[in-house]
Amino acid sequence: MSIVVARPMPGRRPAGQRHALIQTAHMRLMILLLLFTAAIMVVLIRLAALAFASDTGSTRTAMIGENWSRADIVDRNGEPLARTIEAWGIGVHPGKILGDKRDLANRLAVLMPAHDAEYFYQRLTMDVNFTYLEHHASPSLVTQVHAIGEPALTFEKEAERLYPQSTMAAHVLGFLGHNKNDARIIEGQGGIERAFEDRLTNPAERGTPLALSLDYRVQAAMESELGASMTAFQAKGATGVVLDVATGEVIAMASLPVFNPNKVAGADRESLRNNVTQSVYELGSTFKPITMAAAMESGTVTSMARRFDATKPMKVGRFTIHDDRGHEQNRWLNIPETLIYSSNISTARIAKEIGVPRMQAMFRRLGFDTKPDIELREKGRPIWPKYWGDTTVMTTAYGHGIAVTPLQLANAYATLVNGGIWRPTTLLKVAPDKAPAGRRVLSEATSVRMRQLLRLIVLRGTGRKGEAPGYRVGGKTGTAEVPGAGGYSKTANVSTFAAAFPMDNPRYVVVTMMDSPKRVKENQFQTTAAYTAAPVVSRVVTRVGAMLGVMPDNGKDVDESDLLPLLWQAPGETRADAE
Repeated sequence: MSIVVARPMPGRRPAGQRHALIQTAHMRLMILLLLFTAAIMVVLIRLAALAFASDTGSTRTAMIGENWSRADIVDRNGEPLARTIEAWGIGVHPGKILGDKRDLANRLAVLMPAHDAEYFYQRLTMDVNFTYLEHHASPSLVTQVHAIGEPALTFEKEAERLYPQSTMAAHVLGFLGHNKNDARIIEGQGGIERAFEDRLTNPAERGTPLALSLDYRVQAAMESELGASMTAFQAKGATGVVLDVATGEVIAMASLPVFNPNKVAGADRESLRNNVTQSVYELGSTFKPITMAAAMESGTVTSMARRFDATKPMKVGRFTIHDDRGHEQNRWLNIPETLIYSSNISTARIAKEIGVPRMQAMFRRLGFDTKPDIELREKGRPIWPKYWGDTTVMTTAYGHGIAVTPLQLANAYATLVNGGIWRPTTLLKVAPDKAPAGRRVLSEATSVRMRQLLRLIVLRGTGRKGEAPGYRVGGKTGTAEVPGAGGYSKTANVSTFAAAFPMDNPRYVVVTMMDSPKRVKENQFQTTAAYTAAPVVSRVVTRVGAMLGVMPDNGKDVDESDLLPLLWQAPGETRADAE
């Protein structure tokens, strides 16, 4: 019997060996798959890290966008004063840059030539997580920078604040800037933008414009007339206010020099300062009507015919009070004459009788001891005398030794003519019949008398150049020397005219002020308020009266029949000549 031995087929492996080979192949595939997966994971992790950094920036910018996406600001008639439009921001995460930073800086400088390559290199090498390279970029610029292909660059939508009226009402509106603690946060840096930051950025209110009390037409007229006079008189600065006497609404507020809120970077400190609310001035003889009102309210003066000695300068300690050259009457003056001829001597004598407590009380009731009552945060504190004696009460009576803002003076005049009610001033539009109640400072009778007296000053006194035919303007001039380190300047003064119209039924107060005007042909080489500030009021009232609903009427006026007989006549002069 023969034994047959089975031999494997040629080219075939044993089953066990084939199993081992298959397992090895599977293992290799698994390892390769794991390596491939690991590589993908590394890439994904890297991308995720970059995406997270980018998302962090985008999320933060979304917050910035929320802050930038502010409510519009409009005037009382709905005209746009500040709007938000869409723009782009270009930023970078310096620590995430993959390419060569020097090369990247050179390429960025070509696309954004406002800065050189060294500037961009410094930004790219900063030890910060994120920094901006450009704000308010155009879509075409974003496309060009994006084409560089650097993943550390970010492109984020942001909103740009546009002030369509350019410099108009710049100090009222303010401007936007970077938060000092976080440069990526944009916030209001002045004016309404700063005062109403929460309201303007509140998501629930951003769709509703913030309506101001300003009338852009009146604002334009005030800025135009102030600017022309400031230039002609070569003045250091100028301010103007139009105030609604019944509501406290500011219809116009102008401070010169001015700045452009669209381009704040080039503005200097003086241009950014709102002199209507921040700067305080000794406003001279504009205080005299306030003193007369205090005299009537206190019972010091009960008759307009009462006379006070102005025959010669008045000695008070080591000081001498005298009347300004050209105003001296060298006789006893009654109340209307004291104001018409702007007598310091007569006013000082009246103030001495009023006394310190009652004069202080009047000034305090008018808010002269505190910052102006208005929504803006840029407000100056008045200079209140540290010591009150006879000299102080007499000099403050004609506006020396006490300093307030032009806005506070305007508010005081509104109180004088509106029936005696002091109200806080506001830059927000007041709804009909929603004016604040205010507080009574003067009686109605005193207010009526003050309307007569202020009208007489314009008709027969220093305020003649403030008259606007048909608008029945009443007011008082004030010229005060500018105080300095070495005392009062003999060559520079602050010239102010505080007025109201129409005086038979007062609607608006208008105050204009010139800071240090020069003696030039345009003001007849005179720097007093009668030749500088008063003519501005006349032109402004003529331009805006009808806009504000006050139609010129030469047939109306204040009844002054009981005061006219009190006015002095020169020997041989008839009443018609005196008038």
